[in-house]
Amino acid sequence: MTKTHALVHEWLTPLATGGSELVVKEILQFIDADLYALIDFESRNANSHLYGRAIGTTFLQHFPFARHGIQKYLPLLPLAIEQLDLRAYDTILTSSHAVAKGVLSAPHQTHVCYCHTPMRYAWDLTFDYLAASRAGRGLPGILTRYLLHQLRQWDAISAHRVDYFIANSHHTARRIWRCYRREAEVVYPPVQLSRFQYREQKDDFYLIVSRLVSYKQVPLVVETFNRIQRPLVVIGGGPQLDALRRLAQSPVRVLGPQPDAVVADYMSRAKAFVYAACEDFGIALVEAQACGTPAIAYGRGGAAETVCDRAAVADGATGILFPEQTSEALEAAVRSFEAYAGEFAPDVARSRAEMFAPSVFKKQYMEHLARWGAL
Repeated sequence: MTKTHALVHEWLTPLATGGSELVVKEILQFIDADLYALIDFESRNANSHLYGRAIGTTFLQHFPFARHGIQKYLPLLPLAIEQLDLRAYDTILTSSHAVAKGVLSAPHQTHVCYCHTPMRYAWDLTFDYLAASRAGRGLPGILTRYLLHQLRQWDAISAHRVDYFIANSHHTARRIWRCYRREAEVVYPPVQLSRFQYREQKDDFYLIVSRLVSYKQVPLVVETFNRIQRPLVVIGGGPQLDALRRLAQSPVRVLGPQPDAVVADYMSRAKAFVYAACEDFGIALVEAQACGTPAIAYGRGGAAETVCDRAAVADGATGILFPEQTSEALEAAVRSFEAYAGEFAPDVARSRAEMFAPSVFKKQYMEHLARWGAL
């Protein structure tokens, strides 16, 4: 008998277009599942692949301003996700970077969680979040710290509702163990390689494509390129956009958000893609390599798994990893890249990216579901 599946993600909005949403889109290509989320504004978006689809939601769907940032209702997210009634399904698949894994399940059900990250603002980024937010200071700061303390407790407890964890990288698997004391299999997320044009001839500029939020360390990159006077193009939107435009000096250009076609064009023409964040996976690094563009990246997190560092491999390097999130370390990496630029073959970078193709994701994800009796 064919088993019934529910697929649960945190939120579905026009602004939520990251790697986790791409995983949801890919899973729906090969698994017939009913889709659920805390909120959904994509089924009414004519430009979305979810347009017209029936999607189950929670009471947060009707809260004011939820469409523009459900995180403002952070204390209610655990309660809301527990209100999804999924008893009718044999298998529950969750795509979780916050609370999706906390859905309630019954003994007869199998719950498989594809974990993009344990909740960042409750664990690794707690102090960054407190330092950057008005809610982190004074009396509100005490209340915020207590809220995050409670959220960590719920997050750890809810991890026991998952039968099997899949992590999007070995870095994430280690974080799952650290936060939840649960083992996780690793299946790298799918990267839509067909969106990106392979190009051997590069132009004379460096590129960063990123959400402009604090942990991405984009100001560090801009300050470094200001000082060493190398051409840099910054693409992306976020709360730091205006500050970065004020910070940037020629030859650094901050373009802000751009259409996908423009992003792909810049990626294919850049001499190198620069990334200073510690990411759980870092899909943009793979997208750049799909264009034949080498990477200069901070050597922790997912970058250490997707970029072949020249210092670690004799042949087949696809970039340079730097050891610290400092301007000095980044500058040294840029100068090293320029000294050895002829050693980075575009076809090698493209071959590396093909290891993360959607077909690879599908094969590995389905093999795990079959082994766990979830199909």
